[in-house]
Amino acid sequence: MVVAPPYDVIDPEERALLAARHSANAVRVELPEPDHRAGLDRYANAARLMEEWQKQGILLRDPSPALYAYRMTSPDGHSTNGVIGAVGIDDQSAESILPHEQTLPKAKTDRLELLRSTRANLSPIWGLSLSAGLTRHFVQSAPPDMEAVDDDGVRHELWVLDDSETIDAVRESVATSPLVVADGHHRYETALTYRREPVRPESSSAGNGQTGADLLMALVVELSEEQLDVGPIHRVLSGLPDGLDLVDAFASWFEVTRAGDFDERTTGALGASGSLALVMPSGAWMLSPKDGTAEAAGSGLDSSMVALVIAELPDHELEFSNSWQEAIREVGTERAQAAILLRPVSVEQIAEWARTGRRMPPKTTYFRPKPRTGMVFRTLDEPG
Repeated sequence: MVVAPPYDVIDPEERALLAARHSANAVRVELPEPDHRAGLDRYANAARLMEEWQKQGILLRDPSPALYAYRMTSPDGHSTNGVIGAVGIDDQSAESILPHEQTLPKAKTDRLELLRSTRANLSPIWGLSLSAGLTRHFVQSAPPDMEAVDDDGVRHELWVLDDSETIDAVRESVATSPLVVADGHHRYETALTYRREPVRPESSSAGNGQTGADLLMALVVELSEEQLDVGPIHRVLSGLPDGLDLVDAFASWFEVTRAGDFDERTTGALGASGSLALVMPSGAWMLSPKDGTAEAAGSGLDSSMVALVIAELPDHELEFSNSWQEAIREVGTERAQAAILLRPVSVEQIAEWARTGRRMPPKTTYFRPKPRTGMVFRTLDEPG
């Protein structure tokens, strides 16, 4: 099995490249294509591949219940330690899972059809645990059972945890606090939709009333500064009418200070320093919220305050980028008229919002690095 990035960060070109690298790359089931010769649509083809890989021994089912310690180490040496397992999404468990962000409208039909066809969780949602000290129960120092290095140089390591003492300690620690969905909101909502369907192949229970659809695969990471690397998601604007004064539009809610021309020195300094800024071909401006802006926006988050301005603009196209370099490149190549660079949200802010049960605005946080698809699959054939 060859791992791949999460489905929602793969563009068509990368999908083709990954699939061409290996016949058992996880992208072939995570973003499947139809097999016209066999008369299979993309979802049926994904199910066929899952079955074939199990028959060929490419995918192996663990003989006993297990959790999986998972470490991602970036080239700069920062490590994120988490544990992969199944969390409850049934009626009793739902209150313990807190959405982290509001979600933008997005078709969930694709993920739902894939779940129906494969009857498997192919990639974990990312959950943040408010249980202090969770990491010590599963962090490993022995050589990993599986490892891979992605194209960004991030090392992904996996350990199988099948001893009952470790499993019980992790389960008890996770159960003491709510779990905050950091990434994978749409997969979470899709799993809830599937669970509520009246007829499913795994609807029958094995004795405790719980089925495989009552749980969802999750990577659980302790909500702490030490474990998390949180970046911003920038806004990119296009399709605005000619003659619109964006600087004036932002001046309604922000103090606007010219930072310099649109050149490598100015834009690089703004991006590298994590500034709140407006960047256009005509120049770059620093943005400082005026008194009352945070109150009007409902929070002091950049995403909330910038949304005040965006909501007042004429019809336009809004895109998102987790890379300030890419956002500025869109402006430089004239594919966009402006980029709004946001500052990252702190771990303390995330924890505060989570404890009060509030959802941050859509596209506020970008958790990095991203776990790979294919390290662990979870089938719905059995509960747990």
